[in-house]
Amino acid sequence: MKTLIQNVTISKETGLELVDILIENETILAIEAAENKTFSNTAVDQSLDGQSQLLIPGMIDVHIHGANNFDMMDGTTKSIQEVSKKCLETGCTGFLVTSVTSSLDALLTMIDRTKEVIGQEEGAKILGIHLEGPYLNVKRKGMQDPTYLRNPDLKEMATIFDRAGELIKMVTVAPELPGCLELITYLKEKNVVVAIAHSDATYEEAQIAFQHGATHITHCFNAMPPIHHRAPGLVTAALENDDISVQAIVDGIHLHPGIVRLLHKIKGAYGVILITDALQAMGVGDGAYEFGGHQVKVENGVARLKDGTLASSTVTMNEALRLSVEMGIPLDDAIKMGATTPTVILGEKKLGKIEVGYDADLILLDKEFSVIEKILKGHRK
Repeated sequence: MKTLIQNVTISKETGLELVDILIENETILAIEAAENKTFSNTAVDQSLDGQSQLLIPGMIDVHIHGANNFDMMDGTTKSIQEVSKKCLETGCTGFLVTSVTSSLDALLTMIDRTKEVIGQEEGAKILGIHLEGPYLNVKRKGMQDPTYLRNPDLKEMATIFDRAGELIKMVTVAPELPGCLELITYLKEKNVVVAIAHSDATYEEAQIAFQHGATHITHCFNAMPPIHHRAPGLVTAALENDDISVQAIVDGIHLHPGIVRLLHKIKGAYGVILITDALQAMGVGDGAYEFGGHQVKVENGVARLKDGTLASSTVTMNEALRLSVEMGIPLDDAIKMGATTPTVILGEKKLGKIEVGYDADLILLDKEFSVIEKILKGHRK
């Protein structure tokens, strides 16, 4: 099957280009300047005129909990499917099913439901699982349920891997907890991205964690100590280490625009990734929700616990992309942060770029960054 996408603007490091793209089955076959009309006589099965709108690689959300009134810890396949659909609607073609701190039984149930949905997704593709917890520090719990927070347990983690296999792609931990350095070593041996957050780690403890194999920071600046000039902490350790990448919740609430620009200036587009960290209120709106064992109230799109603690977000990936650009991040870099860098971190070889040989997972956006066309595996959805 051949698909022709005409008159679309793509972003490259050298600037914007108006191109035509030929897709064969699920793969980008050729890209040519639109003015050349290279494919004018090519027989195709379907075509799309992009009318000069912006075409980007499908974005990847490595940290999302829910959407459309569904939490992926609900224990149902429907909850995961609803998130999959909402992800695609908002410019995301792949995601990690993300847990919150819970009982082992609840986590294993989520893993089982994820395995049932993979290959049958109604929207964005599941690229794996992100375990956010349960080995997190109660001092920086945020919206994590303290009932289930616990110290690292290698036997428990082995049980999780027995059920999930290679689906576990990322695990967020607090490295200062007893036994966590051994856990980090265990996870690296399984090629898992080890991330740090909900942590009270000192600068020195963070550096030791990096030496053991941690390489990523979950929702940087959130649920961790702020930078102090005599206690630089986890954030400073991450920022000065070129090998450490960071997540950013760019919703205008979790991070000041100056911090977003600072992260980009220090880390560059290949060191920062956009995430939603969204709860089930994404796509629904204001109201009362139960999330992670807590009552959460969403007002004006901001989710908080009763004590005022931020509880995830309601931002979507296309909104995060728009906000990044509005905050001063160059468009090409913002696209990399939303689409390319996550695939590099996850080791995906054919996602995240509009280049020949890459998967045809593509999103067409208007000037307001609203999604107007979705192409997944070469097919319009």
